[in-house]
Amino acid sequence: MVPIEMKKEKPGYVLNSLLVPLLKAAGELLADDIADPAAVDDVWRIGTGAAYGPFEMLDIIGLMTAHHIASHGDAKQREFARLIKERYLDKGQTGVESGQGFYTYPPT
Repeated sequence: MVPIEMKKEKPGYVLNSLLVPLLKAAGELLADDIADPAAVDDVWRIGTGAAYGPFEMLDIIGLMTAHHIASHGDAKQREFARLIKERYLDKGQTGVESGQGFYTYPPT
């Protein structure tokens, strides 16, 4: 964590104010069957030079958390939540912590 000066309080502060819209857009691309997670992540990493794409970030955050947040969103986000539940959570795939989410991870 790096402290920065905040001119006033804001829910989510700076990081989540930037991150949440990115993750929401990625979820909509998947829910609308526009692109798969690997393609979205590739485009994001190539276009920004970032180390992780949005679906890799969701796996790190944890799919239970992603599901909980998305299930309280708008209709598109609720569709993404349903997709996460059916394709991943119902199979015990919670992301990095379980070794499987949008991607497969080696045991730690």
